[in-house]
Amino acid sequence: MKLSIVAIGDELLIGQVTDTNSGAIARIIEPHGWSVDSVTVVGDNSQSIRSAIDTAFTQTDIVVTTGGLGPTKDDITKQVLLDIFGGELRFDNDVLDNVKDIFQKRGLKLNALTESQAMVPTSCRVIQNKVGTAPILWFENDGKILVSLPGVPFECVQMFEQAVFPQLLAKFSTDTYIGHRCVILTGITESDAAEALDEWERELPDCLHLAYLPKMGMIRLRLDGKHSDSVYLEELLDSYHTQLISMFPGKVLAKSDITPVEALLSELRSKGLTLSTAESCTGGNIAHTVTSIAGCSDVYMGSVVSYFNDVKIKLLGVDASLIDAYGVVSEPVVAQMAIGATKAIATDCAIATSGIAGPSGGTPTKPVGTVCISVAYPFEGETRVIAKTMRFPGTRERVIERATTAAIVMLTMALRDSTH
Repeated sequence: MKLSIVAIGDELLIGQVTDTNSGAIARIIEPHGWSVDSVTVVGDNSQSIRSAIDTAFTQTDIVVTTGGLGPTKDDITKQVLLDIFGGELRFDNDVLDNVKDIFQKRGLKLNALTESQAMVPTSCRVIQNKVGTAPILWFENDGKILVSLPGVPFECVQMFEQAVFPQLLAKFSTDTYIGHRCVILTGITESDAAEALDEWERELPDCLHLAYLPKMGMIRLRLDGKHSDSVYLEELLDSYHTQLISMFPGKVLAKSDITPVEALLSELRSKGLTLSTAESCTGGNIAHTVTSIAGCSDVYMGSVVSYFNDVKIKLLGVDASLIDAYGVVSEPVVAQMAIGATKAIATDCAIATSGIAGPSGGTPTKPVGTVCISVAYPFEGETRVIAKTMRFPGTRERVIERATTAAIVMLTMALRDSTH
Protein backbone atom coordinates (compact mmCIF):
# COMPACT_ATOMS: atom_id res chain seq x y z
CA MET A 1 0.00 0.00 0.00
CA LYS A 2 1.22 3.49 -0.83
CA LEU A 3 0.40 6.93 0.47
CA SER A 4 1.35 10.47 -0.49
CA ILE A 5 2.49 13.22 1.87
CA VAL A 6 1.92 16.95 1.50
CA ALA A 7 4.04 18.93 3.96
CA ILE A 8 2.70 22.45 4.46
CA GLY A 9 4.49 25.55 5.71
CA ASP A 10 6.48 28.53 4.46
CA GLU A 11 9.14 27.70 7.06
CA LEU A 12 9.85 24.45 5.21
CA LEU A 13 10.43 26.19 1.88
CA ILE A 14 12.84 28.79 3.22
CA GLY A 15 14.88 26.23 5.13
CA GLN A 16 14.01 27.62 8.54
CA VAL A 17 12.60 24.22 9.51
CA THR A 18 13.46 20.82 8.06
CA ASP A 19 10.69 18.39 7.16
CA THR A 20 11.48 15.45 9.44
CA ASN A 21 7.86 14.26 9.59
CA SER A 22 7.84 12.65 6.15
CA GLY A 23 10.88 10.52 6.88
CA ALA A 24 9.46 9.47 10.24
CA ILE A 25 6.15 8.45 8.65
CA ALA A 26 8.02 6.45 6.01
CA ARG A 27 9.96 4.60 8.72
CA ILE A 28 6.77 3.80 10.62
CA ILE A 29 4.90 2.31 7.65
CA GLU A 30 7.80 0.53 5.92
CA PRO A 31 7.94 -2.55 8.21
CA HIS A 32 4.30 -3.22 7.34
CA GLY A 33 4.94 -3.29 3.61
CA TRP A 34 3.65 0.22 3.03
CA SER A 35 5.62 2.95 1.33
CA VAL A 36 5.54 6.67 0.59
CA ASP A 37 4.84 7.32 -3.08
CA SER A 38 5.68 11.02 -3.01
CA VAL A 39 6.43 13.93 -0.70
CA THR A 40 5.41 17.43 -1.78
CA VAL A 41 6.41 20.52 0.19
CA VAL A 42 4.26 23.62 -0.26
CA GLY A 43 3.96 27.00 1.39
CA ASP A 44 1.03 28.50 3.25
CA ASN A 45 -0.84 29.29 0.05
CA SER A 46 -4.36 28.01 -0.63
CA GLN A 47 -3.84 27.40 -4.33
CA SER A 48 -0.55 25.56 -3.78
CA ILE A 49 -2.03 23.35 -1.06
CA ARG A 50 -5.10 22.52 -3.17
CA SER A 51 -3.00 21.73 -6.23
CA ALA A 52 -0.64 19.50 -4.24
CA ILE A 53 -3.51 17.55 -2.69
CA ASP A 54 -5.28 17.13 -6.03
CA THR A 55 -2.07 15.84 -7.61
CA ALA A 56 -1.41 13.49 -4.70
CA PHE A 57 -4.85 11.93 -5.08
CA THR A 58 -4.10 11.09 -8.71
CA GLN A 59 -1.17 8.99 -7.45
CA THR A 60 -2.53 7.32 -4.30
CA ASP A 61 -5.84 6.80 -2.51
CA ILE A 62 -4.36 7.94 0.80
CA VAL A 63 -2.94 11.42 1.37
CA VAL A 64 -1.40 12.65 4.62
CA THR A 65 -0.92 16.37 5.15
CA THR A 66 1.29 17.83 7.85
CA GLY A 67 1.17 21.40 9.12
CA GLY A 68 -1.09 24.38 8.67
CA LEU A 69 -3.52 23.44 11.47
CA GLY A 70 -2.53 26.04 14.08
CA PRO A 71 -4.63 28.94 15.35
CA THR A 72 -2.76 31.72 13.53
CA LYS A 73 -3.80 33.41 10.30
CA ASP A 74 -1.17 31.66 8.17
CA ASP A 75 -2.56 28.24 9.11
CA ILE A 76 -5.08 27.84 6.31
CA THR A 77 -5.23 24.08 5.76
CA LYS A 78 -8.69 23.68 7.32
CA GLN A 79 -10.25 26.09 4.85
CA VAL A 80 -8.62 24.35 1.88
CA LEU A 81 -9.93 20.99 3.11
CA LEU A 82 -13.40 22.48 3.41
CA ASP A 83 -13.15 23.59 -0.23
CA ILE A 84 -12.20 20.05 -1.25
CA PHE A 85 -14.53 17.94 0.91
CA GLY A 86 -17.34 20.42 1.57
CA GLY A 87 -19.10 21.14 4.85
CA GLU A 88 -18.64 23.99 7.26
CA LEU A 89 -16.84 24.67 10.51
CA ARG A 90 -18.52 23.54 13.72
CA PHE A 91 -17.53 23.92 17.36
CA ASP A 92 -16.40 20.62 18.91
CA ASN A 93 -16.62 20.54 22.70
CA ASP A 94 -14.49 17.40 22.93
CA VAL A 95 -11.66 19.18 21.14
CA LEU A 96 -11.99 22.16 23.46
CA ASP A 97 -11.87 19.88 26.52
CA ASN A 98 -8.71 18.28 25.13
CA VAL A 99 -7.11 21.69 24.55
CA LYS A 100 -8.03 22.86 28.05
CA ASP A 101 -6.56 19.69 29.56
CA ILE A 102 -3.27 20.15 27.69
CA PHE A 103 -3.01 23.83 28.68
CA GLN A 104 -3.74 22.98 32.30
CA LYS A 105 -1.01 20.33 32.36
CA ARG A 106 1.45 22.83 30.87
CA GLY A 107 0.48 25.57 33.30
CA LEU A 108 -0.63 27.88 30.49
CA LYS A 109 -3.61 30.22 30.17
CA LEU A 110 -6.06 29.51 27.38
CA ASN A 111 -6.92 32.42 25.06
CA ALA A 112 -9.58 32.89 22.42
CA LEU A 113 -7.17 32.22 19.57
CA THR A 114 -6.28 28.80 20.94
CA GLU A 115 -9.95 28.04 21.61
CA SER A 116 -10.50 28.37 17.86
CA GLN A 117 -8.72 25.03 17.48
CA ALA A 118 -12.07 23.52 18.49
CA MET A 119 -13.59 24.70 15.19
CA VAL A 120 -13.50 21.64 12.90
CA PRO A 121 -15.08 20.79 9.51
CA THR A 122 -18.41 18.96 9.59
CA SER A 123 -17.13 16.80 6.70
CA CYS A 124 -14.41 15.11 8.74
CA ARG A 125 -14.01 12.69 11.61
CA VAL A 126 -11.95 14.10 14.47
CA ILE A 127 -9.16 12.16 16.16
CA GLN A 128 -8.16 13.82 19.42
CA ASN A 129 -4.56 14.99 19.59
CA LYS A 130 -3.39 13.79 23.01
CA VAL A 131 -0.06 15.63 22.83
CA GLY A 132 -1.09 18.95 21.25
CA THR A 133 -3.92 21.35 20.61
CA ALA A 134 -4.53 20.87 16.88
CA PRO A 135 -6.94 17.95 16.29
CA ILE A 136 -6.26 15.33 13.63
CA LEU A 137 -8.82 15.52 10.82
CA TRP A 138 -9.83 12.36 8.89
CA PHE A 139 -11.64 12.97 5.59
CA GLU A 140 -13.04 10.12 3.50
CA ASN A 141 -14.86 10.26 0.18
CA ASP A 142 -15.28 7.83 -2.75
CA GLY A 143 -12.60 5.47 -1.46
CA LYS A 144 -10.12 8.33 -0.96
CA ILE A 145 -8.77 9.20 2.48
CA LEU A 146 -7.01 12.35 3.62
CA VAL A 147 -5.61 12.64 7.12
CA SER A 148 -4.51 16.10 8.23
CA LEU A 149 -1.87 16.10 10.96
CA PRO A 150 -0.24 18.96 12.90
CA GLY A 151 3.24 19.95 11.74
CA VAL A 152 4.96 19.93 15.15
CA PRO A 153 7.20 16.85 14.78
CA PHE A 154 6.60 15.13 18.12
CA GLU A 155 2.83 15.64 17.75
CA CYS A 156 2.75 14.54 14.12
CA VAL A 157 4.86 11.43 14.53
CA GLN A 158 3.41 10.25 17.82
CA MET A 159 -0.21 10.67 16.75
CA PHE A 160 0.39 9.12 13.32
CA GLU A 161 2.02 6.06 14.89
CA GLN A 162 -0.41 5.64 17.77
CA ALA A 163 -3.75 6.80 16.41
CA VAL A 164 -3.74 7.18 12.62
CA PHE A 165 -1.70 4.36 11.14
CA PRO A 166 -3.42 1.59 13.16
CA GLN A 167 -6.72 2.73 11.65
CA LEU A 168 -5.25 2.76 8.15
CA LEU A 169 -3.88 -0.75 8.67
CA ALA A 170 -7.28 -1.98 9.83
CA LYS A 171 -8.99 -0.44 6.81
CA PHE A 172 -6.48 -1.70 4.25
CA SER A 173 -5.58 -5.14 5.55
CA THR A 174 -3.31 -7.42 3.51
CA ASP A 175 -2.57 -11.14 3.39
CA THR A 176 1.12 -10.53 2.80
CA TYR A 177 3.42 -10.99 5.78
CA ILE A 178 6.44 -8.67 6.03
CA GLY A 179 9.68 -9.62 7.79
CA HIS A 180 13.09 -8.01 8.30
CA ARG A 181 16.54 -8.87 9.60
CA CYS A 182 19.51 -6.54 9.94
CA VAL A 183 23.29 -6.77 10.18
CA ILE A 184 25.47 -3.73 10.81
CA LEU A 185 29.03 -3.91 9.49
CA THR A 186 32.05 -1.77 10.27
CA GLY A 187 35.59 -1.64 8.90
CA ILE A 188 34.56 -2.47 5.35
CA THR A 189 33.53 -0.38 2.35
CA GLU A 190 30.15 -0.71 0.66
CA SER A 191 31.80 -1.87 -2.58
CA ASP A 192 33.83 -4.56 -0.78
CA ALA A 193 30.71 -5.78 1.00
CA ALA A 194 28.77 -5.85 -2.29
CA GLU A 195 31.55 -7.79 -3.99
CA ALA A 196 31.64 -10.35 -1.18
CA LEU A 197 27.87 -10.75 -1.36
CA ASP A 198 27.49 -10.77 -5.15
CA GLU A 199 26.91 -14.49 -5.69
CA TRP A 200 25.03 -14.95 -2.40
CA GLU A 201 22.69 -12.09 -3.26
CA ARG A 202 21.99 -13.40 -6.77
CA GLU A 203 20.90 -16.72 -5.28
CA LEU A 204 18.45 -15.25 -2.79
CA PRO A 205 14.89 -16.59 -3.00
CA ASP A 206 12.49 -14.31 -4.87
CA CYS A 207 10.70 -13.38 -1.65
CA LEU A 208 13.88 -11.92 -0.10
CA HIS A 209 15.72 -8.71 -0.92
CA LEU A 210 18.96 -7.24 0.45
CA ALA A 211 19.34 -3.47 0.88
CA TYR A 212 22.63 -1.60 1.48
CA LEU A 213 22.29 1.41 3.77
CA PRO A 214 25.71 3.01 4.44
CA LYS A 215 26.05 5.70 7.10
CA MET A 216 28.90 7.24 9.11
CA GLY A 217 31.55 4.60 8.46
CA MET A 218 29.13 1.69 8.79
CA ILE A 219 26.98 -0.38 6.48
CA ARG A 220 23.52 -1.49 7.49
CA LEU A 221 22.52 -4.59 5.57
CA ARG A 222 18.76 -5.07 5.74
CA LEU A 223 17.25 -8.34 4.61
CA ASP A 224 13.58 -7.83 3.70
CA GLY A 225 11.04 -10.55 3.05
CA LYS A 226 7.44 -10.79 1.86
CA HIS A 227 5.35 -13.98 1.84
CA SER A 228 1.84 -15.20 2.61
CA ASP A 229 3.21 -17.87 4.98
CA SER A 230 4.63 -16.08 8.03
CA VAL A 231 6.20 -19.19 9.59
CA TYR A 232 8.00 -20.10 6.37
CA LEU A 233 9.25 -16.53 5.92
CA GLU A 234 10.54 -16.24 9.49
CA GLU A 235 12.48 -19.51 9.16
CA LEU A 236 13.89 -18.37 5.82
CA LEU A 237 14.94 -14.99 7.21
CA ASP A 238 16.62 -16.63 10.21
CA SER A 239 18.60 -18.95 7.94
CA TYR A 240 19.83 -16.25 5.56
CA HIS A 241 20.48 -13.84 8.42
CA THR A 242 22.82 -16.41 9.99
CA GLN A 243 24.58 -16.87 6.65
CA LEU A 244 24.98 -13.10 6.28
CA ILE A 245 26.61 -12.78 9.69
CA SER A 246 29.02 -15.65 9.03
CA MET A 247 30.30 -14.02 5.84
CA PHE A 248 31.86 -11.06 7.68
CA PRO A 249 33.92 -12.32 10.62
CA GLY A 250 35.31 -9.49 12.71
CA LYS A 251 33.22 -6.92 10.82
CA VAL A 252 29.82 -7.30 12.49
CA LEU A 253 29.03 -4.46 14.86
CA ALA A 254 25.46 -5.60 15.50
CA LYS A 255 23.23 -8.49 14.49
CA SER A 256 20.05 -6.43 14.75
CA ASP A 257 18.88 -2.94 13.88
CA ILE A 258 20.39 -1.03 16.79
CA THR A 259 22.56 2.08 16.96
CA PRO A 260 26.32 1.93 17.60
CA VAL A 261 25.90 3.31 21.10
CA GLU A 262 23.27 0.67 21.89
CA ALA A 263 25.75 -1.98 20.72
CA LEU A 264 28.42 -0.52 23.01
CA LEU A 265 26.12 -0.39 26.03
CA SER A 266 25.11 -4.00 25.41
CA GLU A 267 28.76 -5.05 25.24
CA LEU A 268 29.59 -3.21 28.47
CA ARG A 269 26.64 -4.77 30.29
CA SER A 270 27.46 -8.27 29.10
CA LYS A 271 30.96 -7.91 30.56
CA GLY A 272 29.95 -6.01 33.70
CA LEU A 273 32.11 -3.00 32.78
CA THR A 274 31.71 0.74 33.38
CA LEU A 275 32.52 3.62 31.01
CA SER A 276 33.72 7.22 31.19
CA THR A 277 34.65 9.69 28.46
CA ALA A 278 37.30 12.39 28.08
CA GLU A 279 36.47 14.71 25.20
CA SER A 280 38.21 17.63 23.57
CA CYS A 281 37.17 18.20 19.95
CA THR A 282 33.87 16.31 20.34
CA GLY A 283 32.93 18.67 23.17
CA GLY A 284 30.75 16.25 25.12
CA ASN A 285 28.96 14.81 22.08
CA ILE A 286 29.99 11.25 22.98
CA ALA A 287 28.58 11.76 26.46
CA HIS A 288 25.40 13.21 24.94
CA THR A 289 25.06 10.25 22.57
CA VAL A 290 25.47 7.76 25.40
CA THR A 291 23.12 9.54 27.81
CA SER A 292 20.42 9.85 25.14
CA ILE A 293 19.81 6.13 25.72
CA ALA A 294 17.51 5.53 28.68
CA GLY A 295 19.02 3.33 31.36
CA CYS A 296 22.65 3.98 30.45
CA SER A 297 23.45 4.97 34.03
CA ASP A 298 24.06 1.35 34.95
CA VAL A 299 27.32 1.45 32.97
CA TYR A 300 28.07 5.09 32.14
CA MET A 301 29.62 7.10 34.97
CA GLY A 302 30.47 10.50 33.51
CA SER A 303 32.74 12.69 31.39
CA VAL A 304 35.49 15.29 31.47
CA VAL A 305 35.18 17.81 28.63
CA SER A 306 38.84 18.82 28.58
CA TYR A 307 38.78 21.47 25.87
CA PHE A 308 41.54 23.55 27.45
CA ASN A 309 45.00 22.02 27.83
CA ASP A 310 45.20 22.84 31.53
CA VAL A 311 42.10 20.70 32.09
CA LYS A 312 43.77 17.78 30.34
CA ILE A 313 46.82 18.23 32.56
CA LYS A 314 45.14 18.94 35.91
CA LEU A 315 42.06 16.70 35.73
CA LEU A 316 43.22 13.88 33.46
CA GLY A 317 46.89 13.76 34.38
CA VAL A 318 48.20 14.33 30.85
CA ASP A 319 51.96 14.98 30.90
CA ALA A 320 52.59 18.54 29.68
CA SER A 321 55.83 17.41 28.04
CA LEU A 322 53.81 15.10 25.75
CA ILE A 323 51.73 18.05 24.55
CA ASP A 324 54.93 20.03 23.91
CA ALA A 325 56.55 17.12 22.07
CA TYR A 326 53.65 15.76 20.01
CA GLY A 327 50.95 18.41 20.11
CA VAL A 328 47.55 18.17 21.76
CA VAL A 329 46.16 16.34 18.71
CA SER A 330 48.28 13.23 19.01
CA GLU A 331 47.97 9.59 19.95
CA PRO A 332 50.20 9.83 23.07
CA VAL A 333 48.03 12.63 24.44
CA VAL A 334 44.65 10.93 23.85
CA ALA A 335 46.05 7.70 25.29
CA GLN A 336 46.85 9.53 28.53
CA MET A 337 43.44 11.21 28.43
CA ALA A 338 41.74 7.81 28.27
CA ILE A 339 43.81 6.42 31.14
CA GLY A 340 43.22 9.61 33.10
CA ALA A 341 39.46 9.29 32.66
CA THR A 342 39.43 5.75 34.06
CA LYS A 343 41.30 7.04 37.14
CA ALA A 344 39.49 10.34 37.61
CA ILE A 345 36.01 8.81 37.28
CA ALA A 346 36.92 5.30 38.50
CA THR A 347 35.71 3.28 35.50
CA ASP A 348 36.85 0.13 33.76
CA CYS A 349 36.78 1.66 30.27
CA ALA A 350 37.18 5.09 28.73
CA ILE A 351 36.99 6.85 25.38
CA ALA A 352 39.06 9.96 24.64
CA THR A 353 39.17 12.34 21.67
CA SER A 354 41.33 15.26 20.56
CA GLY A 355 41.21 16.77 17.10
CA ILE A 356 40.68 19.65 14.71
CA ALA A 357 36.98 19.90 13.87
CA GLY A 358 37.42 23.10 11.84
CA PRO A 359 36.68 25.10 9.90
CA SER A 360 40.07 26.56 10.86
CA GLY A 361 43.05 25.37 12.89
CA GLY A 362 44.47 22.78 10.50
CA THR A 363 48.10 22.43 9.45
CA PRO A 364 49.78 20.64 6.52
CA THR A 365 50.54 17.64 8.75
CA LYS A 366 47.30 17.82 10.73
CA PRO A 367 44.58 19.15 8.43
CA VAL A 368 41.04 19.98 9.50
CA GLY A 369 39.21 16.74 10.18
CA THR A 370 42.16 15.08 11.92
CA VAL A 371 40.97 13.37 15.10
CA CYS A 372 42.94 11.19 17.49
CA ILE A 373 40.82 8.64 19.35
CA SER A 374 41.87 6.41 22.20
CA VAL A 375 40.06 3.68 24.13
CA ALA A 376 41.11 2.09 27.40
CA TYR A 377 39.68 -1.22 28.60
CA PRO A 378 40.60 -4.18 30.82
CA PHE A 379 42.56 -7.02 29.24
CA GLU A 380 44.11 -9.95 31.08
CA GLY A 381 44.16 -8.14 34.41
CA GLU A 382 45.63 -4.91 33.02
CA THR A 383 44.39 -1.79 31.24
CA ARG A 384 44.98 -1.94 27.51
CA VAL A 385 45.06 1.33 25.57
CA ILE A 386 44.60 1.71 21.83
CA ALA A 387 45.04 5.04 20.02
CA LYS A 388 44.38 5.82 16.36
CA THR A 389 44.52 8.89 14.15
CA MET A 390 41.62 9.32 11.75
CA ARG A 391 40.64 11.94 9.19
CA PHE A 392 37.03 12.87 8.58
CA PRO A 393 35.93 15.15 5.72
CA GLY A 394 33.13 17.67 5.91
CA THR A 395 31.82 20.44 8.11
CA ARG A 396 32.61 20.92 11.78
CA GLU A 397 29.35 19.23 12.74
CA ARG A 398 30.05 16.27 10.47
CA VAL A 399 33.59 15.83 11.82
CA ILE A 400 32.23 15.77 15.38
CA GLU A 401 29.48 13.29 14.51
CA ARG A 402 31.81 10.97 12.62
CA ALA A 403 34.43 11.10 15.36
CA THR A 404 31.74 10.30 17.93
CA THR A 405 30.55 7.26 16.00
CA ALA A 406 34.10 6.08 15.24
CA ALA A 407 35.06 6.31 18.91
CA ILE A 408 32.01 4.35 20.05
CA VAL A 409 32.59 1.67 17.42
CA MET A 410 36.31 1.50 18.27
CA LEU A 411 35.65 0.59 21.91
CA THR A 412 32.86 -1.84 21.00
CA MET A 413 35.06 -3.81 18.62
CA ALA A 414 38.02 -3.70 21.04
CA LEU A 415 35.86 -5.23 23.77
CA ARG A 416 34.73 -7.94 21.34
CA ASP A 417 38.34 -8.72 20.39
CA SER A 418 39.37 -8.91 24.05
CA THR A 419 37.18 -11.99 24.57
CA HIS A 420 38.72 -14.00 21.73
